[in-house]
Amino acid sequence: MLEFHAAFLLLFVGTTAFFTALSILNVRHGARVLEREREWVRDRLGLEDVDRVTAYQRAGVRLSQVRTWAFVALVLAVLYTGALASAVEWFEGLGYGPVLTGTLFVVALVVAMQLFSLPFDAYETFVVEERFDFNQQSPGLFVRDLVVQTAISAAITGVLAAGVLWFVSSVPTYWPLAALVLFAAFSLGMLVIYPRFIAPLFNDFQPVEEGDLRESVERVFDRAGFSCDGIYVMDASRRSSHSNAYFVGFGRTKRVVLFDTLVDQMDLPEIEGVLAHELAHWKKGHIWTGFAAGMVRVGAMLAALWYLLESAWLYEMFALPETAYVGLLVGMLWLQPLVKLSSPLENRLSLAHEREADAFATDVMGSGDPLIDALCRLTGENLSNPFPHPWYATFHYTHPPIPDRIRYIQGLGEGDGDAERESGDAPPTAQGSD
Repeated sequence: MLEFHAAFLLLFVGTTAFFTALSILNVRHGARVLEREREWVRDRLGLEDVDRVTAYQRAGVRLSQVRTWAFVALVLAVLYTGALASAVEWFEGLGYGPVLTGTLFVVALVVAMQLFSLPFDAYETFVVEERFDFNQQSPGLFVRDLVVQTAISAAITGVLAAGVLWFVSSVPTYWPLAALVLFAAFSLGMLVIYPRFIAPLFNDFQPVEEGDLRESVERVFDRAGFSCDGIYVMDASRRSSHSNAYFVGFGRTKRVVLFDTLVDQMDLPEIEGVLAHELAHWKKGHIWTGFAAGMVRVGAMLAALWYLLESAWLYEMFALPETAYVGLLVGMLWLQPLVKLSSPLENRLSLAHEREADAFATDVMGSGDPLIDALCRLTGENLSNPFPHPWYATFHYTHPPIPDRIRYIQGLGEGDGDAERESGDAPPTAQGSD
């Protein structure tokens, strides 16, 4: 049994240490390259105080690492002190049967995790984000969001847990396949449910009426051969000055959502460039390709859990009863590090999609300049790190770094790209220039 404990600690703690090292390496690398590329960052990204980027990245990484290692310590304490075994014993004493008991256990776990995250989320919102002028959220709104998010998370997780546990009990041989179908149906359903019922619980969505913005959006749609009646501006500024835009839904339920912060920060051509890029993910079938890739990943995890649930050592490690919800929980602790280590495989697909979307947007707009200007503005306004360390980017970036995207878009229009390079405004590489 000692070998299983050694393997678990190596995997669970070792992986965390690896990603902590990557985060530290990334911040230091970004700070060095930002210092070397001050002039380009100031001129192209519109950042007068380049040091704010480094400070924001460092503050975020410090908080993230404290949260991560506090979670690791909590998990190890719960496992090795017998607290998990005691909690399971209490739930089993309710006598509700494996499905209902397991569902209640999972819901309680969701609530416990929300409470664990509360001080970190509050510090992030009212200290880190406040310090860098991003936070717009009042304490009352923060508490209200927390309550609603916890209720929604508990309800959704409870339904999924009940379904999976019922499959384990009813079709023990084929439950991973049945669970995969459940997750696929749930994912598709959320594309419809989220924008219509969940998102409005947190934000107001105002239809874009007649005017310059509406005309710009419709102009992009016409060029891209896309139709959508649901075009909304979301009051993101109630909580943060960060900006973004997204598409959600499919068929008649699809809608375009623009953050009001994005509308305020960008010129109309830049907004058109962002929309053209996002439209490409639908026109090129990226949504469904990503969905299929996600289901493959979920299927692999369910297959691994199917094996682990049948392994006596999984329960014997921490003196736990051989019941399904316990096996799923401990099994996920084994699998979660492996999922993180395999992230480059999934990221490669996303990176390919992003390049294809950039090419589509450039073609739709007739020039790459609007999209480049939008990307630079988003990077500057959000104090994003334009120069990630290549190892960090490999494991964490689903989008190419901004300098690489600029160079790629410029290369799509050969004449424009040459003109940029001749003018001395060519972007540095993501790793920076020595």
